[in-house]
Amino acid sequence: MQSSKILFRSLCVLGAVVITTACAAPDEQPQQEFFAALKSLCGKAYAGERVIERPGRDLLEGDEKLIVHFRECSENQVLAPFHIEKPDRNDWDRSRTWIYTRHHDHLTLSHDHREPDGSPSEETDYGGATVDTGTAEQQMFIFTERTGENGETLGWRIEVVPGERYSYGTMADGEWTWRVDFDLSEIIDSPPAPWGY
Repeated sequence: MQSSKILFRSLCVLGAVVITTACAAPDEQPQQEFFAALKSLCGKAYAGERVIERPGRDLLEGDEKLIVHFRECSENQVLAPFHIEKPDRNDWDRSRTWIYTRHHDHLTLSHDHREPDGSPSEETDYGGATVDTGTAEQQMFIFTERTGENGETLGWRIEVVPGERYSYGTMADGEWTWRVDFDLSEIIDSPPAPWGY
């Protein structure tokens, strides 16, 4: 009799584990995998290049050295400074840090912009949030504060293809409007801290 009770309890526990696993928010899984892929890059720096130009109002000339440094990670946040060489000034722009945050049911991307003295820039702390599950390799961060001239959904499209590339860019209705790719196959020397850090 005692062995039957033990068997019954064991089956109940096993059933509870199976049910809990099966019912555990499967829609969040791609976001968890995407965030884990970002965290796996922590402490490393990579060189990049612009692959899609934004005509008329591009941040880059196209000949700059670009570096992303996944500098700081915690359980729910990844800070990735974006360093841009300024060849004409023989200097670097270290003003931008991309901040990815994992929430209970979504991810956010915010942009921390600083002046050389470390103070916040006039335009800073803007960003977007995921509104669907995305995939383990791609997430869209929607900028809800405005839409495009023809009502397009605007925001940022981020892709992480492990061992191959990290892509950051802006998008309209899911299509790239500007994009930089970083080569994840080769780790480079880490740059200095971004301004303000």
